[in-house]
Amino acid sequence: MPRLSRVLVLSYLVDPIAAPQVKELESAAHSLGVNCWSATSAPPMTFRPRSTLELGSAPKEVLTTAESIFAAQRNRVVQLAAQHRLPGMYPYKLMVDAGGLMAYDSYTSDLQRRAAAFVDKILKGAKPADLPVEQPTKVELVINLKTAKALGLTIPPSLLQRADQVIE
Repeated sequence: MPRLSRVLVLSYLVDPIAAPQVKELESAAHSLGVNCWSATSAPPMTFRPRSTLELGSAPKEVLTTAESIFAAQRNRVVQLAAQHRLPGMYPYKLMVDAGGLMAYDSYTSDLQRRAAAFVDKILKGAKPADLPVEQPTKVELVINLKTAKALGLTIPPSLLQRADQVIE
């Protein structure tokens, strides 16, 4: 969406990983000239996108931060985005499987394998504080063309070529 100007960020601020993500998203949006505002949620998905939409100019896209509540409530989140005709970018592939537009997801099986290696080291006596922090080394771009069509969006061929998975 080259002319994107307004983004709604859904976050679960009770989770300690949420605030730093929101801060980074707001900083990135500002540097791109995109207005970004947050709506917090709590189980069971009590945020109300409509009230956010009534604050003024409606968002053109929705993002969620990477708290597991959004993965658990993926059907509800995707349904709300579709109800308000908001293309969604998500941190979990399974949200695209549920009907979201796209996700940029760390490769979950690789993360689980790396976590198992850390558990093994700890069980063998390593101190967690002595273990290095590792970043994901593989991410997947997943695009749902069925959702794009329903939203009236055309995904550029160059983006489709870069996608690891395209759902048709």
